[in-house]
Amino acid sequence: MSQAETQSGFIDRDRRRGRGAASNAAGRFDLARQEEHDGWDIPEDRPSFVTEVREEVPKSVITYNRSPDLPFDRSINPYRGCEHGCIYCFARPSHAYLGLSPGLDFETRLVARPQAPEVLRRELRAKGYKVATLAIGTNTDPYQPIERDREITRACLQVLRDFRHPVGIVTKGTLVERDIDILAPMAEQGLVRVGISVTTLDDDLSRRMEPRVPLPRRRLAAIRRLAEAGIPVRVMVSPVVPGLTDQEVDAIVAAAAEAGADAASWIMLRLPREVSPLWQDWLAEHEPGRAAKVMARLREMHGGRDYDPRWGHRMRGEGEYAEIVGKRFKAACRRAGLRERTAGLRTDLFKIPPMPGDQLSLF
Repeated sequence: MSQAETQSGFIDRDRRRGRGAASNAAGRFDLARQEEHDGWDIPEDRPSFVTEVREEVPKSVITYNRSPDLPFDRSINPYRGCEHGCIYCFARPSHAYLGLSPGLDFETRLVARPQAPEVLRRELRAKGYKVATLAIGTNTDPYQPIERDREITRACLQVLRDFRHPVGIVTKGTLVERDIDILAPMAEQGLVRVGISVTTLDDDLSRRMEPRVPLPRRRLAAIRRLAEAGIPVRVMVSPVVPGLTDQEVDAIVAAAAEAGADAASWIMLRLPREVSPLWQDWLAEHEPGRAAKVMARLREMHGGRDYDPRWGHRMRGEGEYAEIVGKRFKAACRRAGLRERTAGLRTDLFKIPPMPGDQLSLF
């Protein structure tokens, strides 16, 4: 290790190439981490951070919430952690519950839940289950790179298709195109909607902020493919980064509309818990000239703090600047002909499919 690395807490750039976070500091439930130089002035080759995946057997996969900020009350996440490595990801603090760092651990030490489809099937068959739209990808991306081999998200979608269960998908991953064969028939029945997140149209900025996410133009192409297959798509302009991507709101909405999106939404940059220091480290390294302006705008919207977690406030902040962004977004949607609100998905088609050994009805 280098002397500079141990003293600063930052990981050498070569070791974290293709990753978002610059450090791997302990989470709030973990013991403090501090690498110490051994005192020998002998050059060492430190390994880069490779992706590690372990498996988890969940007792349940449907998570319920009562947040008034969200348009759904239940969700599933096939994976913990996310290899996309978006530095701004609000889900990073969830890795602290595993005793792992919200920094590089979040991007490189992933948890897969291969039994999720079977557990989901069992929960949907439960006697007291009441159907409502289920969201996939609310915490970590269901179409991150490991899904290509694991296919856990695809298997969960097959379960939902069999039950005729409504589902909303949120992703930055273009691997969603692989599952058009499942999603298109569900869309014909009014059972699915997909949200594609586009943060910026600048390839360089995207690669630095979201290092393993498909480039913006590739995500726009995914919107086009889904729309051409009859699958309704919402572009999610999120997060809007003050002083960095806010000027792109109009262009993103227009580009998504041209690609076939029928709706749009936006969320302001959120910096809960460990995300704030990780984000500020990123600014200092990648955008030092804009760092002060970005943080000043964020604090202006959150009463002087980096983040205010209050319901009804955390998603967009408050104040003059937040209002300006909101009005700009609405105007962009009007010009592009995109809706902000969409009709709900159908719940009346839900039906438990027969399982081997079930007694068949005589009627």
